Amino acid sequence: MSEILASLRSLMASHSPPLDALVVPSEDYHQSEYVSARDKRREFVSGFTGSAGLALVTKKDARLWTDGRYFLQATQQLSVEWTLMRMGEDPGFDAWVADNLPVEAAIGIDPWCVSVDTAQRWQLTFAKKQQKLVQTETNLVDEVWKSRPPAEINPVVVHPIEFTGCSVAQKLKDLRAKLKNEKTRGIVVTTLDEVAWLYNIRGTDVSYCPVVHAFAIITSNSAFLYVDKKKVSAETNRYMEENGIDVRDYADVSSDVVLLASDQLDSTSEVKGTDTATGNGTTEAEGNNIDRIWVDPGSCCYALYSKLNSEKVHMQQSPLALAKALKNPVELDGLKKAHVRDGAAVVQYLVWLDKQMQESYGASGYFLEGQSANKKKDLGAIKLTEVTVSDKLEGFRASKEHFRGLSFPTISSVGPNAAIIHYSPHAETCAELNPDSIYLFDSGAQYLDGTTDITRTVHFGNPSTHEKASYTAVLKGHIALGNACFPNGTNGHALDILARIPLWKDGLDYRHGTGHGIGSYLNVHEGPHLISFRPHARNVPLQSSMTVTDEPGYYEDGNFGIRLENVLIVKEADTKFNFGDKGYLSFEHITWAPYQTKMIDLTLLGPEEINWLNIYHGRCRDILAPYLDESEMAWLNKATEPIGV
Repeated sequence: MSEILASLRSLMASHSPPLDALVVPSEDYHQSEYVSARDKRREFVSGFTGSAGLALVTKKDARLWTDGRYFLQATQQLSVEWTLMRMGEDPGFDAWVADNLPVEAAIGIDPWCVSVDTAQRWQLTFAKKQQKLVQTETNLVDEVWKSRPPAEINPVVVHPIEFTGCSVAQKLKDLRAKLKNEKTRGIVVTTLDEVAWLYNIRGTDVSYCPVVHAFAIITSNSAFLYVDKKKVSAETNRYMEENGIDVRDYADVSSDVVLLASDQLDSTSEVKGTDTATGNGTTEAEGNNIDRIWVDPGSCCYALYSKLNSEKVHMQQSPLALAKALKNPVELDGLKKAHVRDGAAVVQYLVWLDKQMQESYGASGYFLEGQSANKKKDLGAIKLTEVTVSDKLEGFRASKEHFRGLSFPTISSVGPNAAIIHYSPHAETCAELNPDSIYLFDSGAQYLDGTTDITRTVHFGNPSTHEKASYTAVLKGHIALGNACFPNGTNGHALDILARIPLWKDGLDYRHGTGHGIGSYLNVHEGPHLISFRPHARNVPLQSSMTVTDEPGYYEDGNFGIRLENVLIVKEADTKFNFGDKGYLSFEHITWAPYQTKMIDLTLLGPEEINWLNIYHGRCRDILAPYLDESEMAWLNKATEPIGV
């Protein structure tokens, strides 16, 4: 790491103007959470592999800001040259820069990797000390990164209407109606999952996310896709032409945004999904003197925004974010079916793991409590590690219809590792399974008809009274949120407390949000809504046909971690009354896998909670039965036997 920092500092010193600091964010040109190998610049510089974080290199200092999910992981991964800055506890990035760098300091950024919102916020803070943001012409990290992976040429794949449930023509028509409503004549779409959703395409440019590295521009009478043309087959190209989408080179987005700003961007494709032409060669937008361009300040990179006339920019969240989050009936049906197959894979995994833990480690098993026999493994016996068992889980999923890969790196964690919220095991350093320790696995898959995400926490030995009480508190919060009924207009910030109250009663809590949206064969983390204590959870209310996870947890550094997670669909609630004619909403569980009853302290559950658990477990049996063999079904029957009766 010291050599990398020295090389960066040399480039900073020779830069014109010389840089006092260089910002290295986690994001790529599209502000993605998960990025391709060649875009992991912050990881290359710092050694920290978490999905969220911001690195700052100064002349003599190197600091990394990250959130509570990664405090423990960052502590373990950062070298001595780096200082960890805990978000929410230590001074924030912009405040630290303003207070610790000299007056008139020059802070370098690659404007392609920073959003408009972020850049403008930093400029405002830095201006108080006459400090300035300097946009570098090239990415300085790329100049130092001699072994940077090359760009991959992966094909753009058309996602069939049988899975999308809505045509491109209809999506473009709906989008153009929103552009017209906001008196804008075009929009720059930079978020990868929005481009994929709008044009009904998928790809493999980013691990775990079926997206394509691409931009899009849509005007009142044109649609453009900016992508490496080598990824577009003749068949896909015909599909684009049929839908009025003009395919252009990825790098052309820069010059085309300039043309868009001056209203000189012309398409060679026939217009689809619009009825805005006036018939005289002039668009309705032009006829009404509408001259603003829609930009999402939270996702559009500063580089593209800088090419527009700031006085003629409409700054608002992309209309595609909410449209994508509101699933249509075909998408909802696909998600439900994907979660059934996924639940079967999880049960098959638990059956296999239970057997292995008993045979190889002398564990009392999934159902019985008791100390392990500390059975010595035969030389030929299977060794279970966090990685080998997660590979087995992937194998069960891979056997299911429409499987296309995992939706994120599996969090397979034993004992103290389970306390690392976003732990990622590696074959060389991962732990062996231990029958006397908690095992947490948070995993999911990409299927053509939906994306999944599930967490279960289990113990194959004798859980302590404290572990049981903690598990039960997490379960109580999980049940409370999943059973919530609330009026239209309620946001995830208001609901987050429901999952925490049982933990708070014992003085416990967790440092992550409680729920995120999930894509339809797209990103596993999907906005614009979420359930969280963070202020931006107030921005978008939950609405019928959204998806959201329900995943409270509890983590004790050095000991264990517990998390339980199901995917929910927001639906209209059938309430006795309808105060204020607001209409009420509730949740529908679509994840099916048992909770380990051995881990539950029944004295801490109320009758309603016990009843809910028994009903849920009964549905697990009914729904998963067609996908399990006789021995697997016998195991599930035992795992879902009614409790408290």
